[in-house]
Amino acid sequence: MSFMINLTMRSKKMKKLYSSKLKFNKDFQSLKKAFYKKKILITGHTGFKGSWLTLWLLSFGAKVYGISKDIPTNPSHYKQLNISKKAKGYFFEIQNKYKLQQTVKTIKPDYIFHLAAQSIVKKSFTDPVTTWNTNLVGTMSLLESLRNVNFKKEMIVILITSDKAYKNLELKRGYRENDLLGGEDPYSASKGSVEILINSYIRSFFRNKKIKFGVARAGNVIGGGDWSYERLIPDCVKSWSLNKKVFLRNPNSTRPWQHVLEVLFGYLKLAYFLKKRFISSNEAFNFGPPKSKKMRVIDLVKQMRIHWKKVEWKLLSERKKTYKEARLLQLNSNKAKRKLKWKCILTQKQTIKLVSEWYKHFYSTKSKRIISNEQINFYEKLINKKKQ
Repeated sequence: MSFMINLTMRSKKMKKLYSSKLKFNKDFQSLKKAFYKKKILITGHTGFKGSWLTLWLLSFGAKVYGISKDIPTNPSHYKQLNISKKAKGYFFEIQNKYKLQQTVKTIKPDYIFHLAAQSIVKKSFTDPVTTWNTNLVGTMSLLESLRNVNFKKEMIVILITSDKAYKNLELKRGYRENDLLGGEDPYSASKGSVEILINSYIRSFFRNKKIKFGVARAGNVIGGGDWSYERLIPDCVKSWSLNKKVFLRNPNSTRPWQHVLEVLFGYLKLAYFLKKRFISSNEAFNFGPPKSKKMRVIDLVKQMRIHWKKVEWKLLSERKKTYKEARLLQLNSNKAKRKLKWKCILTQKQTIKLVSEWYKHFYSTKSKRIISNEQINFYEKLINKKKQ
């Protein structure tokens, strides 16, 4: 009798699990349909995250438009993908409010993803004016442009800031969305200021407009196609491809490493949930891995050694460091998990394997094949297998 009861209970559990997976798979298809043939404007579309987001949205059948100052790196993931003919690009400074407003009026986007930023911490020390102009004034320019347009249809705007917007107190518990904002270095300070600016504009000027805002704060993003100066993964693969040692500045620093597709899926879900009115406008969300997936710089490099030959590194001495970086940085993403049903689904090994394979294909003299589409397909299949 007890065996039959246990069997029945197990059967009910399996049905519940199966139905929940079906529901999530259906939700993912609904998410894709939400962007189908919609006009989507991405600021910073030629950058690392922007180019991946452009590619993914194009695969959904979206009409993608982009605004960027230029193509920021050489090599360039954006150029490697050869998607300029599929996504119309406008090239000018994001701080140019007049051009930005005219472009927004011309496109009449259904969604805007604001990624344009100066995102290199070291550069904020060598060129703080550009950092503040791009991050703070650029965001103000976008908000001013939206304040002066009056579309009849609803618009969803996702504003991406950074995990470094938080005042870094080296908290082990991970920063929550209501923690203190601010920063000492120019980059962190500019991002904290952007958050204050966003909140002020939304509360002052957008209460009666058909525009809904979401704010996203993401941890350290890695992935193929990142060619940014002074970033760990690009520095590693550039050095190792030439059989040289890579210099590690802060080997014991801990960062919330996560694959670019994890973060972009969070941005897409945030936009989708806003559109469906599942969440309120002007909410901030953290997107980062759980504590169990945090890694030190040295641990990440050691794991990459599994996929590369002749991996060597050298520690940079303290006296050669030109600026200070936080040793511990961790986000608490429970809110995104609870309200958006989002979480990182890649394991550490999967993340590092995807990153390593992308660059190995790029440096292969036989193929030079860009495998970004294949990795998006892999991630989508993983989504459909897992229950968020």
